[in-house]
Amino acid sequence: MKKRRPPADEAAFLAAYDPAAFEHPSVAVDVVLLGIITERLRVLLIERKHHPFARMHGLPGGFVGIDESLDVAAARVLETKVSQSGVFLEQLYTFGERERDPRMRVVSVAYYALVDGAQLARASESPNALLAAIAPSEGDPSAIEVVRSDGTALPLAFDHAEIVRVAVQRIRGKLDYAPIGYELLPERFTLFQLQRVHEVVAGRPFNKDSFRRKMLASGALAATGESQSDVGHRPAALYRYVVESAPS
Repeated sequence: MKKRRPPADEAAFLAAYDPAAFEHPSVAVDVVLLGIITERLRVLLIERKHHPFARMHGLPGGFVGIDESLDVAAARVLETKVSQSGVFLEQLYTFGERERDPRMRVVSVAYYALVDGAQLARASESPNALLAAIAPSEGDPSAIEVVRSDGTALPLAFDHAEIVRVAVQRIRGKLDYAPIGYELLPERFTLFQLQRVHEVVAGRPFNKDSFRRKMLASGALAATGESQSDVGHRPAALYRYVVESAPS
């Protein structure tokens, strides 16, 4: 983008402007990295080593550098903290409650990232990382909570539990009109695997025949001509996602 050249009077104003004249918050990014492993939606967390919330788990995050865009900061957090790059990453929501961070006024721009189960498992090998599951809340079936491997609730640092909740709500809502489900699958997949991804994210079952008809009629799938291997049942056909090109 070409840099705008301000007129002389504006340039003089900017030269004399004092950025410290007004209080301003710090800006951070937090990333909800989601994937499906053993038919459970899971989120990657990091154990905090320092105060505040030392020894608690939270989302990978960090402050935005003065010369960084928000997208670049979110990508940097994923790469430096959980060794992930080039993944599906989308801005989620801005969280700015006044007391969300006990240190100072911090506004967090949250992102969500989607990867397949194998990639999420590799990310969980990062230092201090923990894979937690997303489960329905016992008190409210429409709500979710983050749980440990034994099924007990896992308290999160800051307002990160709310950020996870909003991320899950977002991807559930986008399943019907955006192809985000494919981001949770390997490059080649079966129709059954595709249906299970939708069911796990939505938290409810789908009719097999109608789901398959809908997916095959969408134009987003292409048969690879290959089938599963090393399975103890009749091998299913493998498909791949076809990125729709814009009309000319």
